[in-house]
Amino acid sequence: MVALRWPHGIACPRYGCGSAYVQWIATRKLWRCKGCKRQFTVKVGTIFEDSPIGFDKWLPALWILTNTKNGTSSYELARDLDVTQRTAWFMLHRIRHAMQAGTFEKLSGSVEADETYVGGKAYSEDRNPDTGNLMPTGPQENKTIVMGIVERKGKIRAFVIEDTKRETLHAKIKRNVANDSTVYTDEWKAYRQLTNYSHFVINHGKEYVKGHIHTNNIENFWSLLKRTVKGTYICPRPWQLNRYVDAQAFRYNVRDLNDDGRFFLLAKGTDGKRLTYKTLTKTVSINQLRTKALQKAAALQRVARARQNVDSKEILYRQS
Repeated sequence: MVALRWPHGIACPRYGCGSAYVQWIATRKLWRCKGCKRQFTVKVGTIFEDSPIGFDKWLPALWILTNTKNGTSSYELARDLDVTQRTAWFMLHRIRHAMQAGTFEKLSGSVEADETYVGGKAYSEDRNPDTGNLMPTGPQENKTIVMGIVERKGKIRAFVIEDTKRETLHAKIKRNVANDSTVYTDEWKAYRQLTNYSHFVINHGKEYVKGHIHTNNIENFWSLLKRTVKGTYICPRPWQLNRYVDAQAFRYNVRDLNDDGRFFLLAKGTDGKRLTYKTLTKTVSINQLRTKALQKAAALQRVARARQNVDSKEILYRQS
């Protein structure tokens, strides 16, 4: 870890210092910076900072999450590392935080854009009025929207969005795709009037491929993401879904590397990314309140629809 973090020599990781004049204290197994006069270890300024867990558990956790295609649950990691489930849960969120890709480089060439809905199945009241079947896909109160933009035979960007309006989708594309690129989407009306790009549309109501026009690459990523969510994590909370998406996008972007390459790339990415338990749980509590309010509103809407159906059936019965 020392060689990965400081390939050109050890330097102070404190913000605003960065001095290379450091002293090794062998009795305490740490360094002392002669510039800011503070002590530090290789964990300072990384996702490992203030963690009592040793690298004998952290490094296997990095390897497992990086090289498992369908992800790893906190219960499974707890059994593998002989730690508590709560510790494994926090470790996994720290590692997913390190998987976040922060880059200003834009996608180019042939690019596919699409959005999907991640969440639980539809309630019994949410039925198609024409066929009477459940509607498990599409916009619903209990689902979170995820948008993805992928280069054909290249990298992907995926993120949680609030809605599928034209302003939201166009802003994401313009921020992540270079001008004069070729963009392929489905027939969703919000993608219309996309400027500065060559825009091709595939109508999924009629066909899935029309020559070079298709969105099969992004659909492939959605299948990987949903297999992970449904098969491994079962019920990730909406306010934490962005980290699960980042982890799946990281594995997709480094799919051409071997296990060693993926592991070392993630180990280097732990520098400068810290996530405290207080920050994580505080964010969760705020979003929990928001989600409970949305769930309550959705429940009231379902009750109103059910009453409306009962009233309409009663009217038809009286008329008959």
